[in-house]
Amino acid sequence: MIPGFSQNDPVHPRFLFVSGMIVNMEAVRQPNRQKSGCMMFVTVEDDDGNITNFLVTPATYVADFVTLREGMRAQFYYRADAPAVLIYPPQYNAVVVVPDQGNGQFVAVGYFNNSLVNETQTLQLNMDRRVSVLTTNNQRFLGNPGGHDLVVFYETSTRSIPAQTVPTRVVVLCD
Repeated sequence: MIPGFSQNDPVHPRFLFVSGMIVNMEAVRQPNRQKSGCMMFVTVEDDDGNITNFLVTPATYVADFVTLREGMRAQFYYRADAPAVLIYPPQYNAVVVVPDQGNGQFVAVGYFNNSLVNETQTLQLNMDRRVSVLTTNNQRFLGNPGGHDLVVFYETSTRSIPAQTVPTRVVVLCD
């Protein structure tokens, strides 16, 4: 049994994602506002040809501050419990975007308890002093990352349950 979780707790991740290629990007016009262009409507096509639309706002964390562009592959994470418009193709508010940079890193986005185990109990973080723990605006996070929604970058993990890893970087999604 992992501390912070009950065996009776259903496993419901806080974040879901769509992975695919950006096929279209458009600026969103905001009604009754003189200034617009701060938000983008991004269309993503996955490997099966399914289309999903994402609203990328100034609050969306884009890993490594990469400029998104058409033809780029990326993972778009959204809150699993957020209200969604019942339309096709589906449309979500992007919370995190991780562009595929081909560097062999893995990414996990989700809630990690105070023992640094994610909500699906599949990944445990083993932190050391070399791990950069940052906020979404690239500042050092000075608290305990446990008990927060995190974006975890790592290269290898054990085959245990939960898998264990020493991350290369952790970004805290401060609400």
